Amino acid sequence: MSAVKTLRVWIRIAGIACVFAALGVALSARAETPPSGPVIDRLRAEGRIVIAHRSASVPFSYLGPDGRPIGYALDLCERLVQALRQRLELPELAVVHRLVSPADRLDVIAQGQAQLECGSTTNNAERRQRVAFTIPHYITGARLLVRADSPIDRIDHPALLRVVSTRNTTPLAAVRRIKAMRNLPLDIAEADDHEQALRQVERGEAQAFVMDDVLLFGLIAQRPDPRALAVRGRFLTTEPLAIMLPPGDPAFKAIVDGEMRRLILGHEIEAIYRRWFEQPIPPHGQSLNLPMSYLLRDSWKYPSDQVP
Repeated sequence: MSAVKTLRVWIRIAGIACVFAALGVALSARAETPPSGPVIDRLRAEGRIVIAHRSASVPFSYLGPDGRPIGYALDLCERLVQALRQRLELPELAVVHRLVSPADRLDVIAQGQAQLECGSTTNNAERRQRVAFTIPHYITGARLLVRADSPIDRIDHPALLRVVSTRNTTPLAAVRRIKAMRNLPLDIAEADDHEQALRQVERGEAQAFVMDDVLLFGLIAQRPDPRALAVRGRFLTTEPLAIMLPPGDPAFKAIVDGEMRRLILGHEIEAIYRRWFEQPIPPHGQSLNLPMSYLLRDSWKYPSDQVP
């Protein structure tokens, strides 16, 4: 090969190398570009994140003895916030807590008044039309809470004439559907919150409270005499509980989903679970004694926010 041809070859190689180098710089710059989106931009502008929580969804999200929100879902949200601080380089990102109820929790998230709802909300197709969800942190189902001296052990028991459930919840919708399908002679009452529904059963105003069984066990554990109440019957629903996010913000959701997946696949979430479901919890130091179900454990083998 002549010297001229050799020079031409090296020029071509150098040109190709420059192209690849430029492409590498561009890709590197793109990879390092900080994420943006409606929620992320707002977090940067305001320097705070608003977390919605519940008052009596034991052990997921409730008020502790000092009036501060605590629970399994709150612990998970603390990890999510820490991941957001690191990913967005906002070490001083402050947390503001906002109390929500079953009646207004979807509106608060859908309208952007809070960025995370850390509670016991079911991820279903109807709600996904308004809000987004991350990977479920619990799988439960609706059952019946009754007085311990009651014979009622199923939704169609002849002694069951009046049931109560909490407004704007999937168990309430399920009871209405079952009543219509089976033509049951049920009077269905709505309560503003779980505590109000429980009191109706204690006072004899309703024979049963229909709600996710884990929440029922949590409520019973906080009563002065837990033995006076019982959870009975088969599951009426299947409820994958997940943290709610504002809709239409893939960048924010990607960070939250990524941290949830890391907690699950790294088994860190299991220690958080044991703290709230298998060990004594505030305010009375009682344990729910609820080991992780096979449904939840199996779902975490391939963690996904895609649920029926």
